[in-house]
This record gives sequence, C-alpha cells and structure tokens, in this order.
Amino acid sequence: MTVPFATSARSSVGLEWELMLADGETGDLAPRAPEILEELEELTSHERYTITGELLTNTVEVTSGVGDTVAAATDDIADAIAALRTATTPRDIELLCAGSHPFAQWFDQRVTDKTRYHKLIQRTQWWGRNMMIWGIHVHVGVDDVNKVFPIINALAAFLPHLQALSASSPFWAGERTGYASNRSLVFQQLPTAGLPWPLDDWSQFEGYLDDLVGTGVLEDATEVRWDIRPAPRWGTIEVRACDGMSTLPELAAVAALVQVLVEHFSRQLDEGRELLTLQPWFVRENKWRAARYGLEARVIVDREGTQVPVTEHLRQVLEELGDIAVELKCARELSGIATTLDQGASYERQLLVADAADGDLREVVKHLIREFRSGPTLREHLSTLGH
Repeated sequence: MTVPFATSARSSVGLEWELMLADGETGDLAPRAPEILEELEELTSHERYTITGELLTNTVEVTSGVGDTVAAATDDIADAIAALRTATTPRDIELLCAGSHPFAQWFDQRVTDKTRYHKLIQRTQWWGRNMMIWGIHVHVGVDDVNKVFPIINALAAFLPHLQALSASSPFWAGERTGYASNRSLVFQQLPTAGLPWPLDDWSQFEGYLDDLVGTGVLEDATEVRWDIRPAPRWGTIEVRACDGMSTLPELAAVAALVQVLVEHFSRQLDEGRELLTLQPWFVRENKWRAARYGLEARVIVDREGTQVPVTEHLRQVLEELGDIAVELKCARELSGIATTLDQGASYERQLLVADAADGDLREVVKHLIREFRSGPTLREHLSTLGH
C-alpha cells in the first residue's frame, strides 16, 4: 500500500480539543451535541475553525485551521468556543474539559448516530462503551516524509512529560482512581491505540497498514490511534497522548512544547545527527509512571536508564529549547509549562477541590466549568467552599 504524505509548512500547528457538554444545573453530561451542531452548521461553514461531533453525543470537538504559530491556532480555538457558546448558553449547557468526567456513568451515555461509531462499539463492546474520555490532538507540520518516524520515535521519550502536564482524569465514574491520568490507560484498550510501534521509516508504516487492512483490523490510516501518529492527509505528526486540557492557556502551552520539540528534532536531522530513542520497554514504563503519578513521576531519560523527576527534566528542556521557542514565536505560550509546574496540573487541582468539598464531585465539576471559562481559578473556588 502506497500512502502519500501531504506537503505541509514546516512546524505549522493545528489543534483539536474535545469538550464536554454538561447540564448547567446538575453538572452531569448532557447528550445535546446533535442539536447544537445542527444550529451551528450554517453559522460556522466559512470559518477557519470547525465544530464537530464525536463518539458520544455529550461531546463536541473544536478544531483550528492551520496556524503559522501556536497563537494563531489558539485564536481559532477561542473563536470556535465563542461560537459554540451562542448555542450552549441559551440551553443552560456548560462547557468543560478534563480527561474524564468526575462522576458520569458510561451506561447513561448515547453513541453518535454514525456508522463508523456503531462499528467501533460493535467490535469493542464494554471497552468501547466505556470510552468516556476527552483529549487534545496537536498537529505539527513536517517538511520531509523521511523525518516522520525518526521524530515520532524521539518524541516517544517525551510522552510522559506531555501526559503528566495534561493529566486531568483522577476520577472515573465517581471513584478516585489513584491515577493522575486514568484516561490514558483506558484509551489504550482500543485496537490500534496506545504507544506507537517503533518503526524505522515510512515504508515500514505502509507495510504495517498493509498487514492490518489486509486482515480487517483497519480500513485506513485514520484508524491508527497511537499516542503519536503520522497524519498523512495533513503532512503532520499528531500527538494524541494528552488528557483533555482544562484551560485554553494550558492547551497553548502543551502545543508550544510539542511544536518546539518537533522543530528541535527536525534541525538535528538536518545536521545529520541521530536522534535519541529509548528502548520500547522504557517508553512503556514511562507512560505508566506518568499515568499513575503525574508530575510526581520519575522518568527514564536515556538508554542507560537514568531516572529524574519529570518536573526537573521539563525545566531543563524548557531552558534548552528557549531559543527555538522565540524563533517560532511561541515563547509566551511555552512559558505556561513553567506555570503548570509551579501551580499544579489539572488532576492536582481537582483533587484539592474534592478534598475541600468532603469528596463532593459536583464541586469538582463546578470548578472545571469555572476554569474553562476563565483559566485556573482554584484559589477562588476553594474560598467559596468555606473550608
């Protein structure tokens, strides 16, 4: 199978953000996406952004146009959310985002009426119906198909960093899981999801697709659901490992980190240098550690097995890549990573709210709704609980 890799501008950026729809009174998930999307279809048909449905009717996805910068892509997302609110606000529907909803139950949710979704549920059964998960996808343009898999393999060493920064699913169906990102471990139960296979080049990827299409596992490359995957149609590498970010500044920060890492690796390849790749067993262990411990994880950072706190390694990476961020005009957005390291990730904020509210997860939902509207407001929210 020959799979063409589209031409794209080097280090251009595209963003996708899956958002929950929640009842304004109860905070529970609201299966209202079909009517909202129908109302917005004509209004948004000529915009750079898109607003579309997802597997479950409690979800909408907002997608940017192709941005020269993270700021441009983020502006598209902000415009999409503003348009979305014209339909949700009159219906008393709130928007929020995290890797999981704190207390919603899978058996209360409805599947969007599309053949591809019904086929997925038919095949995956209980695991598919449990996919109450929300994430972000960051696309970065790559100028040469021969760079795609070397960069993906190098990026795999940074999956725990991205997963820890975005971790926002400490609760599942009303239970405290003990994991910072329960979503990441649930999602990998789907066929073709999880860590990317360590392929060497594009021809091996075409062979992988040949094997799985030929055996009926896949229909095409869009059904490859790896944590990092090539997106041939767009000419990008797509990072899909992250939980749903709870605020727009945090989304922009993670997007900036992905952009500078891809550009950094691309420059190393231009210089004829070999990129660092970790053994697959280290990559797998790092993913589990980030899911379990979030920003408290110790990660394996080289082939010798050196282990350091993920926060320490992130600060080192930020310093090393600062010049590239300036060149890509995303230094301001990238500085949001340090803010998360200083103030905590979404999973930490959610746990603090739950503790202050004696375990009342409705308060966690209120907190997430407030954050989505105005950025991190943890201190204000805690003060309203009177604890």
